[in-house]
Amino acid sequence: MASRRPINDLDMARWKEYDEILTDSLWLLGKRDNHGAHKPDYWGNFAPQIPYQAMRRFTRQGELVIDPFAGLGTTLIEARRLGRHALGIELNPTVAEAARERIEAQENPFAVQTALLQGDSACSETAERVRCQMEAWGYEQAHLLILHPPYHDIIRFSDDPRDLSNAPSLKAFLAQFEQVVRRFAPLLEAGRFLTLVIGDKYAGGEWLPLGFYTMETVRQQGFRLKSICVKDFHETRGKRGQRSLWRYRALKGNFYVFGHEYVMFFEKRATAASLSR
Repeated sequence: MASRRPINDLDMARWKEYDEILTDSLWLLGKRDNHGAHKPDYWGNFAPQIPYQAMRRFTRQGELVIDPFAGLGTTLIEARRLGRHALGIELNPTVAEAARERIEAQENPFAVQTALLQGDSACSETAERVRCQMEAWGYEQAHLLILHPPYHDIIRFSDDPRDLSNAPSLKAFLAQFEQVVRRFAPLLEAGRFLTLVIGDKYAGGEWLPLGFYTMETVRQQGFRLKSICVKDFHETRGKRGQRSLWRYRALKGNFYVFGHEYVMFFEKRATAASLSR
């Protein structure tokens, strides 16, 4: 049988003391946490509070977290702070090298292993490299996946055609995203969690629900949806200093300006093989 040990370090006899742990679906996080090696200078950065909450709720110290869209290493930096081993994958070699520098600049009080690999997370060879690194660290499977993909073509992160932000259509974007989930889902232990951070987009005067499209993609790969949390954000880098302009556009164009993104939590369903262990 699969292990039934708790999937976090929380002492439920002291549950009232964990004021820092979110349990509601509306996340008003406020200012981005920029402690330690975290910096807000990259278009693709997400709030470190998100991997913090995911790791505190769904992992224990010494367990393994994987981030297939590592960017400048937010997840891996936070993993070091919390005492979790972490593997990240970043497609852009320049970004990957900068991420390694930031990760190494973060103190490592728990002496955990952290590695960032440069590669395409939709590629089977990349997933195999991740598996080999896991085995080298003594892990058969990971304990948490955190996915923060590009929101299709809202921001183009590179000229690489393999980059999801360069997908020529929504259909192609979802097909590439599905490949990433398909590659990494087998690396996650049954009964453990996948966190998806995603927002929607406008195109041609229409709201395109990327969040719900990608949610269905994950569900179809052997996961069950546990929660949809809505996180606030007030000003992206692309809209900085343009709040009044976007309010005018919204009133004139009969739409609402994005003020949120989704943080979705999925549990990997047990397979016959995992139940027989």
